[in-house]
Amino acid sequence: MILSPAVRSLKPSATIAAAAKAKALKNQGVKVYDFTLGEPDFNTPEHVQEAARAAMAAGHTHYTASGGIPELKQAICNAYERDHKLKYEPSQVVVSNGAKHSIHNVVTTLCGPGDEVIVPAPYWVSYEALVELAGATPVVVKTTEASGFRLSAEDFEKAITPRTKLLLLNSPCNPTGATYSVAALEALAKVAVKHDLFVCSDEIYEKLLYTDEPFRSFATLLGGIADRTIIISGVSKAYAMTGWRIGWTLAPKELTAGMDNLQSQETSNPCSISQYAAIAALSGPQDCVETMRQEFARRRTYTLGRIRALPGIDLPDPGGAFYVFFNVSPYFGKPLGTKGTVVSNATDFCTALLEDAHVALVTGDAFGAPGFVRLSFATGMSVLEAGCDRLASFLHA
Repeated sequence: MILSPAVRSLKPSATIAAAAKAKALKNQGVKVYDFTLGEPDFNTPEHVQEAARAAMAAGHTHYTASGGIPELKQAICNAYERDHKLKYEPSQVVVSNGAKHSIHNVVTTLCGPGDEVIVPAPYWVSYEALVELAGATPVVVKTTEASGFRLSAEDFEKAITPRTKLLLLNSPCNPTGATYSVAALEALAKVAVKHDLFVCSDEIYEKLLYTDEPFRSFATLLGGIADRTIIISGVSKAYAMTGWRIGWTLAPKELTAGMDNLQSQETSNPCSISQYAAIAALSGPQDCVETMRQEFARRRTYTLGRIRALPGIDLPDPGGAFYVFFNVSPYFGKPLGTKGTVVSNATDFCTALLEDAHVALVTGDAFGAPGFVRLSFATGMSVLEAGCDRLASFLHA
């Protein structure tokens, strides 16, 4: 069978592939300490589950409008006015099957062959692939550990060409947990305005923040930047609803209409039951979010302490999300684990760590950051403690 060039060149999601390797070992009866997937280990809040049950009982199990039901669109607008003092209309909202689908809608509707999309690295594994699937060209701009993995306005401007259409920005960031100060965001916004560019601001982790400076949505900057900002978010991370698959975009009306049209041909509509559950998440009690955030903060403190205790390893503070991202290249060329395995890259490091110590991490190669690995601390403390012990033993630390 001859596949299309776009699919032939498509790499599988590294996070899902790493999780699959871990699961294969688990199916063999091996105890695996799995730090691969970025999803909360909490159950979806009860009031959200109840809303889903009520929706099914009321018969809300049929097709909906392609871009989401009016009640959910209004709930999203209300939440942004409540949380960010941003005023949006339901006609500026498209509800999709998760934030990944939302990003696909943005890039496919806005960009095509000949267009360039600036992607700061390290980046979430799907960014580069989604840009390429749209026929556009990802322009990867490296950031440094010393900068806290943040894109500077100077490096942003240097990467701009006459073909640049869009900046893909993620704060808090997956995989690094990096967050941007208001001053740093405003500097990026000024460059976007100067060069008449759109900014797709992936804010899916906005409620999982550990910094003293509160979160600022990119659309709140400079007055008028909302006209060139597309916000990406959803209920997956903050409300422990990864499997419900509800994400959304907030964007200018013309772009929103185009994305709605695209989605109508691709997926018909997001899950009707999940949409009613999402209304409950956004409009109901928010204390569940803070409870999870506080527990993630406790795990973050523990994990940072353990990783920084490893010889030769340091890392910037992750200001948000639930990941630590660290450089393991000091251990390349050295015998590791009980088998004395010698590795020369992060992918082989992760493979050896899984096979020898039964600890599953994700290689930084997939995030555009060779030599680094990502550990998700969205798991219980007992797993974190045992997994960190095994990592230290593997490194002979």
